[in-house]
Formats: sequence, C-alpha cells, structure tokens
Amino acid sequence: MNLASYIDHTVLKSDATQDMVRKLCAEAREYGFASVCVNSCHTRLVAEALAGSDVLTCVVVGFPLGAMSTAAKVFETQQAVRDGAQEIDMVINVGAIKDGRWEFVQDDIYAVVEAARPAKVKVILETCLLTDDEKLRACEVSVAAGAAFVKTSTGFSTGGATIADVALMNSAVAGQALVKASGGIRDAATVRAMIDAGADRIGTSNGVAIIKG
Repeated sequence: MNLASYIDHTVLKSDATQDMVRKLCAEAREYGFASVCVNSCHTRLVAEALAGSDVLTCVVVGFPLGAMSTAAKVFETQQAVRDGAQEIDMVINVGAIKDGRWEFVQDDIYAVVEAARPAKVKVILETCLLTDDEKLRACEVSVAAGAAFVKTSTGFSTGGATIADVALMNSAVAGQALVKASGGIRDAATVRAMIDAGADRIGTSNGVAIIKG
C-alpha cells in the first residue's frame, strides 16, 4: 500500500510561517503526497511551490468553526481558486445542524461547491460534535450539494477521526463521494486502519514520520 498517495500533508496552525509551508511543499514533492493542505493566506505560495508536480494545492475555507456567513465562505473559496487551489476543505455549519436547518446546511455547501469549480470540495463535518444521526444526514446533504468528499474533523475541536466514524461516513455516502479521515492521525498503523474502514484520503501533519516509520 502506497500510504503517501493517500496523505494530505497539512499545516493549519496560526503560527505557520512561509518557511514552514515551503518545507511542507518540498516534502510533499519528495514523498509523493496527495496534496499540501494550508490556510488560504498560503494558497499562492503553495501553488507556485508545487507547480509541475502531481501534488495538489488544498485550502481550508470557513476554518475551523464553519460559523461564518455563506457569502464569506464563497468569497474565500473564489479567492483561493484564483490563487491556485485545486481542492477546498470547507467546514460545515455545525450550529445549523443542531438547529435542524438542513436546507440551509445544504445550500451553504452547494454555494461553496459552485464557487470552487473546477476545484473539488471536501466537507468537514466535525464528527466529535455530532450524533450518529446528524453525521449520516450531514453526509447525505453533502452528497446532494455536490461535494466530492466528506471529512471527519478539523483537528481543532474536541476530537479527531475514529474508525467508527469513517466506516459510518463511508456507508452513508454509498460510493457517491469519497471519505477523508483527519484529526489525531500520527502513525502508519492508524492510517492503514482508516483506509481499511473506508478512508480515501488522510489529513495529517505527521506525513513524513508516518512514511519513515
């Protein structure tokens, strides 16, 4: 199993410097990671550093809370795509889920999907904050809105990816979208377990250690 090809090599901390991002891009080229995932201020830097490689430029939107307006998410998405983003990882509106405002949740995702074209959108559910029923419904509306992936976590809340959540999400999308496991993944054994449970992509800031380990 080529684990590197599953990994979104990630740095999302607020103190990430340009030198840290450049190092991430060099590592992604060396090891053949799927993408480099960063905050939107680094989009152009990453796109330029990865030019000519097969590594994708992945950018988070509405991160980490997902609680800003749809218009703000759309603007951030459009700017990221203009700057070279090829994948957008957007955070779902968890509060709207808790309110049962599913039409709003779907419309919020759909607006980002449309703004991102031709970039693909991953919807971050923040599974640690949701019930299993809410996770299932969130997967359903993400698929209906045209998302390419559903993703477990930001890594900034109360919990990260679990095998159970990945399996649940994989079942919920039923082949109509892919699944990304992210949050707390630090070793190769966990990566393999997530893949076995149905993960198509792995988000981690420990990519090099995982591959070398």
